[in-house]
Amino acid sequence: MRILFLTPYPAYPANSGGTQRMFQLLRELSSQHELWCLSLSPSHQASAAAQPLNQYCHLTLIPAPQRSLAQRAWTTLTSPLPDMALRAPSAMFRAALASLLNTNRFDLVQAESIEMAQYALQAQRWGVPATLDQWNAEYLLQQRAAQTDRQQPKRWHAALYSAIQWRKLARYERLVCNQLDQTYVVSPEDRAMLQKIGVTKQLHVVPNGVDSQQFSPSQPREFDPNTLLFTGSLDFRPNVDALRWFVQEVLPLIRAERPASKLLIVGRAPTAAVLQLAQPGVIDIMPNVPSVQPYFNQAAVFVLPMRMGGGVRLKLLEALATETPLVSTTMGADGVTGLVPNQHCLLADTPHAFAQATLKLLHDRQLAQSLATAARSFVAANYDWQAITGRLQQAWGEISHG
Repeated sequence: MRILFLTPYPAYPANSGGTQRMFQLLRELSSQHELWCLSLSPSHQASAAAQPLNQYCHLTLIPAPQRSLAQRAWTTLTSPLPDMALRAPSAMFRAALASLLNTNRFDLVQAESIEMAQYALQAQRWGVPATLDQWNAEYLLQQRAAQTDRQQPKRWHAALYSAIQWRKLARYERLVCNQLDQTYVVSPEDRAMLQKIGVTKQLHVVPNGVDSQQFSPSQPREFDPNTLLFTGSLDFRPNVDALRWFVQEVLPLIRAERPASKLLIVGRAPTAAVLQLAQPGVIDIMPNVPSVQPYFNQAAVFVLPMRMGGGVRLKLLEALATETPLVSTTMGADGVTGLVPNQHCLLADTPHAFAQATLKLLHDRQLAQSLATAARSFVAANYDWQAITGRLQQAWGEISHG
């Protein structure tokens, strides 16, 4: 099949989140299909970093449109469209898409993330089957963010933004999911949440995955017995909230009993709010590293203190694949079908319970290792990218035979 992917930014192998998902899909599918990728790019540096994608697809990069904070604030109040639908409109991108559709016969056009749904609808009008890879039930993410932020007076401005956005997103997600030929979600929970707002077309579950060969434990694991690890995109609001909560509410409880404990934060594009959390010797931040994989093997425990968001978190799968003992909130582990608390990881939702679960794994290394070993086997068998792309191709087959 000839497939055209539409992406909101280039796919990088070293990053987490949506960039990692896009990269792995392109890499795995390239051996069986002829792939094109039309992508927005925020900078010359991003375009240069994306060039390795050419070994998997025909890559075209278009400069990403820019919006000022004032423009975002105005459209938040005045536009019927959600902010995510207003991030990617580009006359240059539309022209490039039209040119590709004019000069090539594609079997399918797939939009990665809700930002690119508008272009999938454009392709559909050309008579090409069009699909959406929906990384999150986005309205749910904003709804949860509003509920969390309204509890803190200093975050009421963010709560107001999310309260406005989640209603707009619910309308927009319902519209595009019902119009496009297929939509893929990363968990049964996201499928249920989209159906709740009136999505009537079938939603196919295509989870996030992990490269279980790349993310494998070093033998032996040479970890620091006092190091806690958090990885992820450090400009992603749910991650920033998780880190604030952990640093302010949980880490002091851990250090009261185990003073040598320290937190290592690894990820791209840390915001000022994240950088302000740094404390030499207690909280270290490693920004924009070439690969997060080595840091898992240095950590005694991976912490996932998520209080908002949705979907299946890549960092969770990466931690489990590397046999890094894991403590998560219930929300942090949402969406991973078959993950069993106290068999693969520990779950805790209050500061005291989260601190105690973390201390339990720091002190009882036999328990920590038994959980981590079981988790590695579970992830390798059920969430390797090879199996995930098989599910996606199966769904594509339903279109071609429809």
